[in-house]
Parts: sequence; C-alpha cells; structure tokens
Amino acid sequence: MRILGIIPARYASSRFPGKALVDIHGKTMIRRVYEQAIKSQLVDKIIVATDDRRIFEEVEHFGGEVVMTSAAHRNGTERCAEVIREHAGYDYVINIQGDEPFIHPEHIDSVATLLDGNTQLATLIKKITDPAVLDDPSEMKVIFNQHQEAIYFSRTCIPYLRDVKPEDRLKKHTFYKHIGIYGYRRDILLEITGLPPGTLEMAEALEQLRWLENGYTIKLGLTTLESQMIDTPEDLAKLTQDMTL
Repeated sequence: MRILGIIPARYASSRFPGKALVDIHGKTMIRRVYEQAIKSQLVDKIIVATDDRRIFEEVEHFGGEVVMTSAAHRNGTERCAEVIREHAGYDYVINIQGDEPFIHPEHIDSVATLLDGNTQLATLIKKITDPAVLDDPSEMKVIFNQHQEAIYFSRTCIPYLRDVKPEDRLKKHTFYKHIGIYGYRRDILLEITGLPPGTLEMAEALEQLRWLENGYTIKLGLTTLESQMIDTPEDLAKLTQDMTL
C-alpha cells in the first residue's frame, strides 16, 4: 500500500487565527507538525495542503513539500480529497492535524498499519483515565463493535451507565476517546466528500458521523499515547509552559 500523508493547514480560525504560523520555541507550528510527520516509517510522502500564501511560503522556506488548495473547503477531509485527485499512485491518505505540533509519529504509523486495502476508513482511540473527559464536549467519545469498528462518536458520555453514579463510571466501565487522525482509502475519500451532511453530523458537529450514517466502516486502532491539539491561544500557552518545566 502506498500512503500519502497530508497536513491540511489554513490561516483562518475563529478561535485562533494564524495559528499555523505561531512561534513555538523558535519554530512555527506547521514546521513542527511537518518535522514530526516525516519521522513516520510507513508513509511514503508528506505534503502540506494550504489555502494561504503565507503558510505556503513558510513551508517552502523550511524545505517542506506544499501545495495550494481551494479556500472553499469546509474541513481537512475536503482539502485532502483535492490533493489526492492530483497525486496518482497512492492507495490511501492519512490526514494529519495541522494544529498538533508534537504529534507522535507512532500515531501516524498506527493508522498506517490498519490500511490493508480492505479498510475503508481508519482512526485511533485511547482509553479514558480522567473522569473529567467523560463530560467534556470537546473530547469525542467512541463506542465500537467486536471487530474494532466504530459504532458511534459523541461529545457526550457513551455508553450511558444505568444506576451508576457519575463519579463511579470509570470503575464500572472502560471508556474510549477519539484521537483526531484519519486514514482514508482513495476511492472512499472521494466518495465521502461528495455526501451531504447528515442529521447526526449536524446534531453533534462531527463529520465522521456522516460516514457512519451512510454505511461506511471506520476501523479503530488503540493507542496509549496522548495527543495535544492547539485550538486556542490558551492551549498554546499551557503547552509551552509545560515545555519549560
């Protein structure tokens, strides 16, 4: 299987405009993501896909590979689809988050190991150990079947435990959260980006529910490594503070 890693990176962000170019101890965020991603052992090529000339020039400056894409895309999945149309010879795409400056290369390779030609879509999950995560709507929870395929993703705590106090939930059940990295088979990526939003997706604002609602299968890999995404300036401040400890 030939795998193309794509890092979607846009300048506009309602909560943190320009975060791809923010300085993190002497390097821009997009550079840190790229330098981590190219450490992957299983991805054949890494490309940054952007709609902003400033990001494009920054990636060129540090020697990375970058392409310009449409500014009309609603999400990284659509941006990945545009890129794969112009890059023949790849069986799968891995969508690497552009706001995770210290992404573990192991996360990328864990997804890559799931891409066997039959897998339509793939992503990662991690066991929840902090009870606060269960009720945090910014942390996506997931349930899955015996084949390690996703049944549902939600911002709420799933499954609901009947007759169990909230403080006892982790003692009674093993919960999992979603790690935001995706693998798509080429043909499936082109199909799902042509689908209209579904009712479940609109209810939870989670695009992967559109895929499930339309009958696609999402294979899950288990990781023990945490992810650190930067959504706000406060997230960045905490991360850089932790780096100096």
